[in-house]
Amino acid sequence: MKRSLSGIQPSGILHLGNYFGAIKQFIDTQNSGEYDGFYFIADYHSLTSLTDPKSLRNNTYNIVLDYLSLGLDPKKSTIFLQSDIPEHTELSWLLSNVTPVGLLERGHSYKDKIAKGIFPNTGLLTYPVLMAADILMYDTDVVPVGKDQKQHLEFARDIAMKFNQQYDVDLFKLPEPLILDDSAIVPGTDGQKMSKSYGNTINMFASKKELKKQVMSIVTDSTPLEEPKDPDNNVAKIYSLFAAVDKQNEMKEKFLAGNYGYGHAKKEVLEAILEYFGEAREKREELAKNLDYIDDVLYEGGKKARAIAQEKIMKAKEAVGIIGNLYKYTK
Repeated sequence: MKRSLSGIQPSGILHLGNYFGAIKQFIDTQNSGEYDGFYFIADYHSLTSLTDPKSLRNNTYNIVLDYLSLGLDPKKSTIFLQSDIPEHTELSWLLSNVTPVGLLERGHSYKDKIAKGIFPNTGLLTYPVLMAADILMYDTDVVPVGKDQKQHLEFARDIAMKFNQQYDVDLFKLPEPLILDDSAIVPGTDGQKMSKSYGNTINMFASKKELKKQVMSIVTDSTPLEEPKDPDNNVAKIYSLFAAVDKQNEMKEKFLAGNYGYGHAKKEVLEAILEYFGEAREKREELAKNLDYIDDVLYEGGKKARAIAQEKIMKAKEAVGIIGNLYKYTK
């Protein structure tokens, strides 16, 4: 079975964009048996911009709770913390010594974040090297990415080829991108791509009160209630994520007929979200009462991931000429 790997930063609360843009596809491929899925929380990566320790801890637990509630199964997929595998940072250092600075300075993500005023610390610049270590550590076959993230995977491939060539080894497999379906790009409440950075998210695990507030904030035009409306508006697009085709067509017909307001449509969206995620919301409430279970999942996942990582890092050290004497006597 081919191995698929994906990491997510615990930099905020997951939302519909995360679910339909990635998580749902992780769950679908897990259940189909198509890939051996490795899913990690990229807590080291988050340190490039997240400076509040309490938020980092809370966000980390929340993401694991979300993953498990939505359907990732620790018996079928490997779920772990990046920080539980110290070999990631070891490999990152080895890889950094074959990575040109110019390559990192050309990174779209790095330049975009600097343009947004984020402090250009070293971690932000070398982020792609640690990301390469994350990917190359596990002989990853495919990495699910959006088109806007493809460059980081290309960097990982470039770094792997440079290392293999420089040390005359065939150590690192060259991963392929698994481009996520464009149709899975979820519009936010303002019509742009749903993103925490845009402040336009709808969070499937928010309280009913907060969820209603988010849905009601979907931006619409000022067409009067009695007049027909464009059936391809933002409310209808978000509704289409949950509703069957006949329900989608029914809403479009209501918009075209008039005497159907955006407020009515938003209520239908809210009801659809609560129904679609009803079981997951209940499961999450139960899981949140037992964080020891979450720790157990992360422990077992980390143990499996680290066994692979330890073998890979020793081969990488051997390739560059590092003896690794202590490891040999304690193995």
